[in-house]
Amino acid sequence: MKKSIIALTATIAVLFSTTIIQASTNNTEATTIEIADSQLQSVFDAYFTVKDALIKSDSKLTSAKAATLLTAITAVKMDKLKSNEHTVWMKVVKKLTADAKSISATTDLKKQRETFKSLSKGTYDLIKVSSPTEPIYKQYCPMADADWLSKEKAVKNPYYGSSMLTCGNVVETIK
Repeated sequence: MKKSIIALTATIAVLFSTTIIQASTNNTEATTIEIADSQLQSVFDAYFTVKDALIKSDSKLTSAKAATLLTAITAVKMDKLKSNEHTVWMKVVKKLTADAKSISATTDLKKQRETFKSLSKGTYDLIKVSSPTEPIYKQYCPMADADWLSKEKAVKNPYYGSSMLTCGNVVETIK
């Protein structure tokens, strides 16, 4: 009887330990995924603030927001990215960094908008593999022959600001 109780107690202890270890492992995986998602989220959020500043045709604000984007880019921990994100990140990070530096270093709105074309391309490549939680709209302006990304479906053109605010259309919805 004593041996049965000891055996039963040992079995329960092993099962309980296994459950705790498994729960702990699941929590670690969830945390890693959340960190990976947030690694790029700050880059995407900063991109959208640059776009919004360009819509307002505010070159000083655009420069400041591009500096924030540069900080977000340099803060990304590559080892925390998912495999597919890491692959694309390695292809676009140098260009994203150069574009953010270029935009932040000037208050020439025309130059900022020209560089924003390249910044949008790199950001598009990255967001495409990141499975955003909300739809992201790729929009296109035929006058600028350029794309940009937006959280809103309504077109607000960063290449012409108020002079042609609604010029463009949604060409893709990324989900």
